[in-house]
Amino acid sequence: MSNRSTFLHRNFLNLLTFSFLFLFISFSKANELEALLQFKATLQKSNSNAFDTWTKEYAICNFTGIVCDSNQNVKEINLVGQNLSGTVSFDSICSLESLQKLSLGSNLLFGRISDHLSNCTSLQYLDLGFNSFSGEVPDFSSLSQLKFLNLNGSGFSGLFPWKSLENLTGLTSLSLGDNLFDESQFPLEVLKLEKLQWLYLTNCSIEGKIPEGIGNLTLLENLELSYNNLFGRIPDGITKLTKLYQLELYSNGLTGKIPEGFRNLTSLAYFDVSSNKLEGDISELKFLTQLKSLQLFENQFSGEIPVEFGDFRFLEELSLYTNRFTGPLPVKIGSWAEFKYVDVSENFLTGPIPPDMCKQGKLEELLVLQNKFSGLIPENYVNCSSLIRLRMNNNSLSGIVPRGIWSLPSLSIIDLTFNQFEGPVTLNIGEAKSLAQLYLANNKFSGELPDTISEASSLVAINLSSNQFRGNLPAKLGELQKLSSLHCEYNLFSGIIPDSIGSCVSLNEVNLASNSFTGEIPASLGSLPSLNSLNLSDNKLSGEIPARLSSLKLSLLDLSNNRLVGHIPDSLAISVFNSSFDGNLGLCSDNIRNFRQCSPISGTSRGSRTFIFCFTAGASIIILSLACFIYMKFRYNNQDTSMNRPDSWDMKHYRALSFSEEEILRELKTENLIGKGGSGNVYKVVLHNGKQLAVKHIWKSAYGDGMSFRSGSSILPKGKRYSPEYEAEVTTLSSVRHVNVVKLYCSIMSEDSYLLIYEFLPNGSLWDRLHGSQKIKMDWMVRYQIALGAARGLEYLHHGYDRPVIHRDVKSSNILLDEQMKPRIADFGLARILQVDAARDSTNVIAGTLGYIAPEYAYTSKVNEKSDVYSFGVVLMELVSGKRPVEPEFGENNDIVQWVFSTMRNKDNTVNIVDSSISEALREDAAQVMRIAIHCTARLPALRPNMRMVVQMLEEVEPCKLTGIVVDIETDKGKNQGHVQ
Repeated sequence: MSNRSTFLHRNFLNLLTFSFLFLFISFSKANELEALLQFKATLQKSNSNAFDTWTKEYAICNFTGIVCDSNQNVKEINLVGQNLSGTVSFDSICSLESLQKLSLGSNLLFGRISDHLSNCTSLQYLDLGFNSFSGEVPDFSSLSQLKFLNLNGSGFSGLFPWKSLENLTGLTSLSLGDNLFDESQFPLEVLKLEKLQWLYLTNCSIEGKIPEGIGNLTLLENLELSYNNLFGRIPDGITKLTKLYQLELYSNGLTGKIPEGFRNLTSLAYFDVSSNKLEGDISELKFLTQLKSLQLFENQFSGEIPVEFGDFRFLEELSLYTNRFTGPLPVKIGSWAEFKYVDVSENFLTGPIPPDMCKQGKLEELLVLQNKFSGLIPENYVNCSSLIRLRMNNNSLSGIVPRGIWSLPSLSIIDLTFNQFEGPVTLNIGEAKSLAQLYLANNKFSGELPDTISEASSLVAINLSSNQFRGNLPAKLGELQKLSSLHCEYNLFSGIIPDSIGSCVSLNEVNLASNSFTGEIPASLGSLPSLNSLNLSDNKLSGEIPARLSSLKLSLLDLSNNRLVGHIPDSLAISVFNSSFDGNLGLCSDNIRNFRQCSPISGTSRGSRTFIFCFTAGASIIILSLACFIYMKFRYNNQDTSMNRPDSWDMKHYRALSFSEEEILRELKTENLIGKGGSGNVYKVVLHNGKQLAVKHIWKSAYGDGMSFRSGSSILPKGKRYSPEYEAEVTTLSSVRHVNVVKLYCSIMSEDSYLLIYEFLPNGSLWDRLHGSQKIKMDWMVRYQIALGAARGLEYLHHGYDRPVIHRDVKSSNILLDEQMKPRIADFGLARILQVDAARDSTNVIAGTLGYIAPEYAYTSKVNEKSDVYSFGVVLMELVSGKRPVEPEFGENNDIVQWVFSTMRNKDNTVNIVDSSISEALREDAAQVMRIAIHCTARLPALRPNMRMVVQMLEEVEPCKLTGIVVDIETDKGKNQGHVQ
């Protein structure tokens, strides 16, 4: 063959090869493009432009979130935090043969993960964390190249395939925490992953002991096993992990001491073993000079705090509270470290407060309460402008509080109660613009309360009780518009009570008892809308009781031991306040015994008076006999109430009452029955003055008949039994004061009957108005106001107390509506107040109603505030969609939450699931609330907002204010029309 022929032949072959490669690459690119577009088609975006470039007009390698290798093949997909929702098509993704990294974390992805994920055999990095997937985790055995695996907070449940991890020997990071996996022993398969640098197994239902073999993972820099069911000792093997930077074992049941050799962990910066049962001293920690955060609280540690802590240069967070530590705090502590907070409360520490904990100017919280500290507050702290919380109560501190403390600009709480401080509150307290709580009770403070305190405009609570303050209360006290609690009892205050106090519109309780106040009771107190408790006893007050006090809804009133004169207002002259006026010889009342009558009969002869007296007595006997007859007839002829009348009743008042127990009892008859529940009947009672009440009668038969049952650890005899529902309802409602929570007026108990008397709500429940026989047509403005009001009621329960109140049965039938369609949270039969010392802030009793129960109930039985949030999210879905929580159209074993998630694909679909009866102009507003409902019903509790956040979100989507919206109410009695403004 000639040279020319050879040359042409070679060129032909090269051209053929090039053409083949071109066609192959083009075909490959087409396949990759098709795979990416198929992946995109299964997802949706919300407020994101992630897919704007994912079109055929752009090269694949220019797609947002796509990284290509040198051959222009897709190497990485990174779409973290893009607000994507929908199900993931792993069969299309795994057809990308060069794909090494897939990052889809922090989105709203849901559904089950298909087995096609096992085809992604080239993956080295997989991040699916913080999503809302369901079902079990698929087998990972085929992903042998994987180095990074993050499924944290992704919504998975069931059994985790621990066995499949044995093939992933190259893993350096494994994060599986915050999922509702079935309980399992510590997975020994993990101990074979010797290249691990990061292991996060917090809150994934692991139980048993931490194995000694944990020491094999010598490359570990981060180990987190918190919030599981681990017990036993911390294994000695952990002391071999010398590269550890972070070690978290909090909220388990670990016991024993910190192991010897712990000093070897010299790289440790973050150490948290709080909320366990560990004991012994902490001398092993004095060698860990790199520590930044040390959390040992809620254990049983003892001994002294190592003096070496004073030389730690990096320590920022120190929490040692609720242990048994003794001795002093190291005097040099904080001299070098930029402390952010120090909490050594509830120990047995002694000696002075170290002077330098805020030396670096970063300290925000200094909490040393309930110890035995003595001496002065060091002068250095007047320069601590970063300080937000200062709590030194329950110690033996003394001396004068440095002047600059009172005016610290960021300080929110000063709590110095139960010490021996003396001297004045200085004028500069008016500069404390952030101060909300001022607690100085049980000290030796003296002098006058400065007028400038009225300039501390953020004050919510003032407690100055049991001191030696004297002089007048500041005349401008009324400028404190946020003040809700004022306690000045047991001091030497004198002069008049300033009339301006009536301008403190948020006041809930006022106690000025045991002082030397003179003059009249300010009538302005009667204008305080929230005032619930008023104690002015043991003063020198004179004049008449202002009639305006009658308008208050008080649970406590004490005006005893003053110099008051005149008529006791009839609305205050009730049995619950019988002793509230003692020691005022000038008072009179026609209603309270032991007080002289205000209107004696005059202008009649002695004989006439005798006749009137006899006539009155005779008439009283006749009336009493008639009442007894009616009562006996009621007793024997009205058996439908299931109550045999006992000889005595125990009636407890929680608010001022205008009725007696007899008036309640005689109205409990069949014609007044308005509802039946699992625990008893509900009656509507109309009083003689026209006031309407609802009475819940809890059946004794629900808890056994004629038998004692246990309450706590004791056995209550017959005649002193309390049903669980009765205790729960009374405990919760008797202390609640909120416009969106139903009012409990009193309770009545006998040996076989439990009665709760609360306000009557004429429009029934939200369930009735949305789904029941009393269903009405409500436009969005009405529904929105119901949603917001109910949210505010729950917010108060969760955040308005020192301990959150968990309702545990939030549902539309427990949201009652008044005559203006304003909501009240009701039926606290399942509520519990979380115990302060509850290690996990949860209870272990499954309760609630099908369709509203949070998913964690089924797996862990753990109930907390986030469980209420889930249930409230279901209520929001009812309000928006008009559908019940469980409907046949949702499919077998599905509820409204699953239906909403599966139906919603984009913004338009969200609008489409809005109730068709809602006007077109407001449907987008309703759709916004549906999005809030989706947040509330996140499968993982940690991803749900708290109720305070829910209220804020609802307030942000308030629809345009409209008036004159008609609410058509259809009842069995016909059609009525009302107007909601």
